Amino acid sequence: MTNSGAGTSPRRVLALGATSAIAEATLRLLAEQGANFVLVARSEPKLAAVRDDLLTRGATAAIGYVSDLNETESHAAMLAEATAALGGLDLALVAHGIQGDQAEAEREYAVAEAILRTNFLSAVSLIGWLANYFEAQRRGTIAVISSVAGDRGRKSNYVYGASKGGLNVFLDGVRNRVDRAGVNVLTIKPGFVATPMTAHLSRNALFAAPGQVARGIARAIEKRKDVVYVPGFWRWIMLIVRMIPEPVFKKMNL
Repeated sequence: MTNSGAGTSPRRVLALGATSAIAEATLRLLAEQGANFVLVARSEPKLAAVRDDLLTRGATAAIGYVSDLNETESHAAMLAEATAALGGLDLALVAHGIQGDQAEAEREYAVAEAILRTNFLSAVSLIGWLANYFEAQRRGTIAVISSVAGDRGRKSNYVYGASKGGLNVFLDGVRNRVDRAGVNVLTIKPGFVATPMTAHLSRNALFAAPGQVARGIARAIEKRKDVVYVPGFWRWIMLIVRMIPEPVFKKMNL
C-alpha cells in the first residue's frame, strides 16, 4: 500500500472511532505494513483490546486516546496531541458514527439532533482541522467512512441518510479545496455491513463482512480514489436508486 504523498506505506495513522468494526478491520491491514497508530475512541477497554490486537499483527506502535468525539471543543487539542505523538501524520481515518433510531428521530427532535451531531457536525470539526493540517503539509490522506444512505433519502432512515448526505457534500468541497495541495480526500460509502450497528437488521445477500469492506478501503487509499463504494456493486445499486423518478420513488417502501 502506498501513501498518497510520499509514495510509501502510510506509517503514521490516526484513527478516529478506532473501535468500530470497519475501522478495526482496516487498521489490521495497515498494522501488517508496520504502521504506527494513535487510536481514538470512547471506550477504554475496547480501545485497549484494539491496540493490543494491532501490536500482535505487526504495528510498530499503538497509542490509545480516550475521547468522546461529540465534544467538538476538545478536538483541536486532541488532534494536536495525537499528531505530536506520531511525529506527524500520513493518514487520518474518520470512522465514528451512529445509526440512530429513525422512528424515535421522527418523534423527538433531540434524537434527530444527536444523529446529525455525531455523524455530521463532529465530523466537520475533525475534518476541518485535518484539512488545514494536511494542506499546510502538502501531502497526506483523509479517509472518511460515510454511507450509501447519503445518496438519496429513504423513509426508513432519512435522518441517518441526511447526516451522511451532508457529510458527502462537505467532503466534496474539502476535496476540491485541498487536492491542489497534494492531499487526497476519500469518501467511503459502504452498503450493508455485518457489524454491531446493523445487528437489528435481517441479514441478506447484500451484507458484507467488515474484512471485505476493509480490503476495498485499503485499495482505495492506495489508488488515491476520491469516492469508493464498498462492496463495489453498491455503485450500480445506488445509481439505479438515484435515477428513479420522484413520483415513483415517493410511493416505494424503501
